[in-house]
Amino acid sequence: MSKPKQQSLFEEEELPENPMPWERESAQDLYLAEIVLNRPVDRVFHYKVPEELRPLLRAGHRVQVPFGRGNQFAPGYCVGVGPGDENLPSVRLKTVEAILDSRPLFNAKMLKLTRWIADRYLCSWGQVLDCVVPAGVKNQAGTRMVTVFEVGTADAADEAQQNDLIEKLPAKQRAVYDALKSAARPLTLEELTQVAGCGSGPVNSLKKKALISSHQKRMQHFENDDDIVHAHIQKQDDLKLNRDQRLALDQILTAIRGQQSETFVLHGVTGSGKTEVYIQAIREVVSYGQQAIVLVPEISLTPQAIQRFRSRFDSVAVLHSHLTDSDRHYHWQNIAAGKVQVIVGARSAVFAPAPHLGLIIIDEEHETSFKQETAPRYHAREVARKRSELERVPLILGSATPTLNSWLRVIEKKDTLISMPRRVNDLPMPGVNIVDVRNDVQIRRNESIGRVLFTGMQHALGAGGQVILFLNLRGYSPALWCKGCGNSVKCPHCEISLTWHRDKNLAVCHSCDFSARPPTNCPGCGAPGLRFVGAGTQRLEEEVKAKFPGYSCQRMDSDTMRGVGSHARVLNAFADGEVDILLGTQMIAKGLDFPNVTLVGVVDADTMLHQPDLFASERTFQLIAQVAGRTGRGMQGGRVFVQSSSPTEPAIVKAAEHDFLGFARLELGHRKEMLAPPFSHYARVILRGPQEEHVEHFARQLAEILSVAANEKQLQVQILGPAPAPIIRLKKYFRYHFQLAAIDVEQILQLWHEVEGKLPREKGIEYIIDVDPVNMR
Repeated sequence: MSKPKQQSLFEEEELPENPMPWERESAQDLYLAEIVLNRPVDRVFHYKVPEELRPLLRAGHRVQVPFGRGNQFAPGYCVGVGPGDENLPSVRLKTVEAILDSRPLFNAKMLKLTRWIADRYLCSWGQVLDCVVPAGVKNQAGTRMVTVFEVGTADAADEAQQNDLIEKLPAKQRAVYDALKSAARPLTLEELTQVAGCGSGPVNSLKKKALISSHQKRMQHFENDDDIVHAHIQKQDDLKLNRDQRLALDQILTAIRGQQSETFVLHGVTGSGKTEVYIQAIREVVSYGQQAIVLVPEISLTPQAIQRFRSRFDSVAVLHSHLTDSDRHYHWQNIAAGKVQVIVGARSAVFAPAPHLGLIIIDEEHETSFKQETAPRYHAREVARKRSELERVPLILGSATPTLNSWLRVIEKKDTLISMPRRVNDLPMPGVNIVDVRNDVQIRRNESIGRVLFTGMQHALGAGGQVILFLNLRGYSPALWCKGCGNSVKCPHCEISLTWHRDKNLAVCHSCDFSARPPTNCPGCGAPGLRFVGAGTQRLEEEVKAKFPGYSCQRMDSDTMRGVGSHARVLNAFADGEVDILLGTQMIAKGLDFPNVTLVGVVDADTMLHQPDLFASERTFQLIAQVAGRTGRGMQGGRVFVQSSSPTEPAIVKAAEHDFLGFARLELGHRKEMLAPPFSHYARVILRGPQEEHVEHFARQLAEILSVAANEKQLQVQILGPAPAPIIRLKKYFRYHFQLAAIDVEQILQLWHEVEGKLPREKGIEYIIDVDPVNMR
């Protein structure tokens, strides 16, 4: 594969053809910094480093530089620094203006990792580096400039005079002086007056006498205090492992002790005790003074999961979307200083600046949320694999339903399989009943809970058990349907049906957040009497409360869980038995461990199955298997009812049988016949613009350029499309897409680098490329 453009661009203007001697910079006198910026152009710029910054500037620092002909300042990242060379062109270089951070934000390994991401996901190095650093770190959130005081230094000739002054100090001034002299660090005015028990007057008097001095310093005032958080959590001992857990742990510990970058696919059924294996592997790492990164899906960052780690380790940083910038900055500094033993977080935690990394874990590795949907469009699993290689530490990919990508690597002996086929305490897997609802009277009456599921819920609740109901559609009704023309009411900005939210009486687009009062007449044909079709979680909640009035019910979806701490309140109430029925979307499908749950109902197993998506069967299998795993974790056992209008679909049947191996064998066979992922790689090019015909024409133009280049360079890359995107109109823009397909991803990357600088631009039309996409809408 050819490397992306990294030629030096020397700011600013080129000198005349024959510059005067004093106009040419001498290479011997130059000290240059290689700078990348958060721009969609993958180039390294060179700047002069002024004399005063040379001892301070290092690769990994964030800097401020003039950029463009207007000399506007822009933040950039230093990726290299050193003397100039003799091949320097005749240019007048611009100068680094300032270093923005006291220490480098990236070490050499992280610079290598981010360079690899830029190459692998076809974006600029500067975009990757800017993505890695949280906004709170860039704007130094939680800090401020304050005045601090310390004892002044006197010349030897004045020592006797100063001692005489000190001896004659009034009591309050002497108290201030003694407090500063005994302090381990400079003190702020507030700290000093508090320790000395006085006001600001004695401090000012001492400063006039030159016995103390002051200067400006940046101080930290963070909102988060982990010592307080951990103080309220009771520490717990490690649990005794069963045979499967012990065998799994022994394999991982061998790699940890050998400092090997081996990747383990930990395939353990739901309830097999994977988390305890993670914790005891981390225990080993921490005993060496090292750190561990644990990636989980955002929706799995439940208080229950967080407390499990904090009850075992002294210092745990939890990184999630609800953190303030100040909290993120606080955690970043503690992690970088080596003060944090375990970093638990969602996708971006893979970049945590752990200086003593010993282990990386990705739990629920099959989750699509590990793929970033905006530039840089990286996949955390692949980034973790590369970081594991660079840091020489093991990587664990845990799941009851691994991705077929990971499973194929196991089959090809690229990764090591660890199996945990039994539940802890040999509890049986729950029985799963597929309920054919095509002829169900209650379903025909437009109800969500069929006869079989209703009866099962009655028995479970009557016996004192709890129930979880899963429906992956929020709102009240997912469609407003006109019986006159047979069409649904769509968003005016997107080609998506509006969902009715009854509590607010709004028709809402779940893509662009457009909302309006539901129309009384069809916008298309004008016919009156629109019908609300289908059921979402709001309607399911209403039905449950009507059918089971004597039981407490709570709903968990993105509409109800917006407040800080809302997840914790509902889950704690469920754990304490205050809630009998918990219903919601996929946020309740994983990570929950409640022994009293004796029934799980999948209200509609077909919602994902018939999507125009290559991965629809795989995701349906994963979702049903994960939801089913929420029950049968106690001695009472558990049952699962899966309502479906497609009861013979292999994904549903295999999930009901808890047969991952059978499903993987079947689905991989289909994919191999089609040469579809994971037997090949795709890169999806998506174009959007305000006029459909222009977008279509430009898509065909780009696809043709890439096709011609692939033939000229003899690259085995197939161009599929272009065609309208499954959602052709989104947020007011028309969308077309095409795919680059190849057995070897390097062929796709090489093709894109060959043509990237030659691709035309069309006013008003934007395009992006997504390597190994997981979202095909």
